[in-house]
Amino acid sequence: MYAITGITGKVGGALARALLADRQPVRAVLRDQAKAGPWIAQGCEIALAEMDDAKGLASAFRGAEGVFILPPSEFDPEPGFPEARRVIEALAAALSEARPAKVVCLSTIGADAPYENLLTQRTLLEEALGDLDLPVTFLRPCWFMENALWDVPAARDDGVLRSFLQPADKAFPMVATQDVGSTAAALLREVWSGTRIVELEGPQRITPNDLARAFAEVLGQPVRVEIVARDTWEAIFRGQGTRNPLPRIRMIDGFNEGWIAFRDSGRSAKKGTVTLENVVTELVGQSRTKAAD
Repeated sequence: MYAITGITGKVGGALARALLADRQPVRAVLRDQAKAGPWIAQGCEIALAEMDDAKGLASAFRGAEGVFILPPSEFDPEPGFPEARRVIEALAAALSEARPAKVVCLSTIGADAPYENLLTQRTLLEEALGDLDLPVTFLRPCWFMENALWDVPAARDDGVLRSFLQPADKAFPMVATQDVGSTAAALLREVWSGTRIVELEGPQRITPNDLARAFAEVLGQPVRVEIVARDTWEAIFRGQGTRNPLPRIRMIDGFNEGWIAFRDSGRSAKKGTVTLENVVTELVGQSRTKAAD
């Protein structure tokens, strides 16, 4: 039995579907019973637990052949990341008590970054769970291609891709959530000892210019890149309701300046197969479906 947290999201859902397609038993760890129906219909067991509830998580993990940990991401954290620390403490206690056979944990590129930023939440996670006397794999994917969902309206309506990643011709490692989920499913079925790190990126690196070209092709109209000036970011993020924008700003700095990166420039990273064009086509299709509704 594989216990999967975050199963209602893109990565967790892709992981669960990959396991179910191979006729593997899955226990869906949910916060809300109302979301259980689709997973019950696919033959999953259901366990209910909040991600900061050590007792509930231990019950959900007990007896599992493998556990997939997808901790919630706090995009506007309080200083010191207290929200992440509460979840991490609960996860460490639950795994120590339940002692599943192995654990795959969704971390991130930049978990080893030298400067504090939004991804430091995953640094803290690796530090805590890496000390467990269990086989643990930290899966470190790069920038999700699906982040381009936020670019769909401007690309469609204005013909503009407003990019915080810069310069426009710099290639960044990106990956599709489908590849993250399928890779996590494969890792869960492997046998290893101790703690290991697995890095993951897509089939090729992507520039903001590449992203604009993909939108142009899918939308059938010109789309140009417009670089968002660094000195405007704080005002933009605060205008969106962010109270503490510095961690997010520093994360983007890390990608642009190169100190958020894979350990050997990605030479040993696993490579996914889903292309940017596949993802952009899906994102634009989703936006059209919502508009039609």
